[in-house]
Amino acid sequence: METLEEYAEAYCDKDLDRLMALFVDGEGLSLIGTGADELCSGRAQVASIFERNFRDATAKRFVWKWQDIAVHGTSATVAVTLDIHLELDGDDVTVPVRWTVSLVKIDDNWKWVHRHASAAAGSQNKGSAYPTGES
Repeated sequence: METLEEYAEAYCDKDLDRLMALFVDGEGLSLIGTGADELCSGRAQVASIFERNFRDATAKRFVWKWQDIAVHGTSATVAVTLDIHLELDGDDVTVPVRWTVSLVKIDDNWKWVHRHASAAAGSQNKGSAYPTGES
């Protein structure tokens, strides 16, 4: 969770260099965001998503909710839900998000390899495996 807190702080500070330093060196990193076009790999593409996010809104804080962390030697998978509190066009907005983060341990530091963000499907009824189109 420490690396997630560091991510949240860098993100809220709009500190791209600090944020990118959390990821592995080189080009072997990827990110999937909640936007339909947010599918990217490599440092330049990942950084461009963060730059766009920083232009569009200002994150104020991250509130962690459900968490499941599995460590397997020098790799880990973190699955969390969270609320991101933003200022967007002068309004305070809370965005509920689901994250999966893949990490590898390099020396004594956990480095991000992949981050996937999603929003729960609003068109899917509770208890249903798939959206049915019924409300």
